[in-house]
Amino acid sequence: MKITAALVKEQGVRFAVVIVKNWLTNNLSERDDTAQAFQGYFPGYNIVLMSQDGQGRATFYGRPDIVRFLQRLPTHALPWKEFTFAN
Repeated sequence: MKITAALVKEQGVRFAVVIVKNWLTNNLSERDDTAQAFQGYFPGYNIVLMSQDGQGRATFYGRPDIVRFLQRLPTHALPWKEFTFAN
């Protein structure tokens, strides 16, 4: 499995911003389960889901204070990396 994510530590808070499909950040019944599933890949990190619409506008889902912080940053400023995990 390949996951594109940015691992960030800001003001002592560690979080992983994980790129997902746009429909997922808008799906109330799936997004909590998805964030919980990613927790297993990034233990010790708060998980934030991020998707982009057709115009490149980002939508975040996760802890509210982290989401507010991310909304002020350009997404290209995050340290994106592709992680590969065995299934």
